[in-house]
Amino acid sequence: MRTNAYPGLNARQQQMLEHISREGELKLAILKETYQVTEMTIRRDLEKLEETGAIKRTFGGAIFIGKDVALQERAGILTEEKARIGRHAASLIQPGESVFMDGGTTTSQIAKFLPAGMKITVVTNAVNVLAELSGKQIPVLMTGGMLLEATNSLVGPIAAQSLAGMAFDRIFLGATGVNTEHGFSNSNIYEAEIKQIAIRQAAETNIVLDHTKFGAKVLVSFAPLAGVGRIVTDRLPDDDLQRACEEAGIRLEIANPF
Repeated sequence: MRTNAYPGLNARQQQMLEHISREGELKLAILKETYQVTEMTIRRDLEKLEETGAIKRTFGGAIFIGKDVALQERAGILTEEKARIGRHAASLIQPGESVFMDGGTTTSQIAKFLPAGMKITVVTNAVNVLAELSGKQIPVLMTGGMLLEATNSLVGPIAAQSLAGMAFDRIFLGATGVNTEHGFSNSNIYEAEIKQIAIRQAAETNIVLDHTKFGAKVLVSFAPLAGVGRIVTDRLPDDDLQRACEEAGIRLEIANPF
């Protein structure tokens, strides 16, 4: 559970938020049965969750609408797992390749583990990825665009236009969630647009995410399961999602511990 991302919630509310994010929408009756509390308690919990900006109460339930959790808040969550994923993903990159990395705490770990002086070209829309590569003598091309402060990434028409004219050997994208019906999803429509363009321009698409994103369904789907070649993660998803990934032709690669 990403408990640090929403301070002020109690354990039940954190669990409920994760539950709603996975399902996309839940009714009061289901929540009442699941958490074994009164309907009044559920309503108070939903009111509290709505204050986070992540859900919206509806007649008879709630829907997940997503919220951009600030990069600095996410940086302290699952740090070892993200580092393992970043190291594994970095090992996939070969000399001479052109690579795109988008914003996120896991993609910045890829940049961290790239050896100095590696003969590749990195394109990014992420300020934190640029910072990790600074001083490594690796050619870096930064897209222009509008700064999305929550994630320190550049988005919008200028970023989209610059990416549309490029071609990549590999891309590495983060995701807020992945499930069988909604595919890979992100909570911000502008970031999702950048991901979609990068996928169109790439020979190989890699998604880097930790196990807490499995089963989650958030606002914008940016790719179906079959639209991605590889997932690098820290543990396997449940059997149903694992089977769906294999049927879609996705390589599931588990990053080894340090």
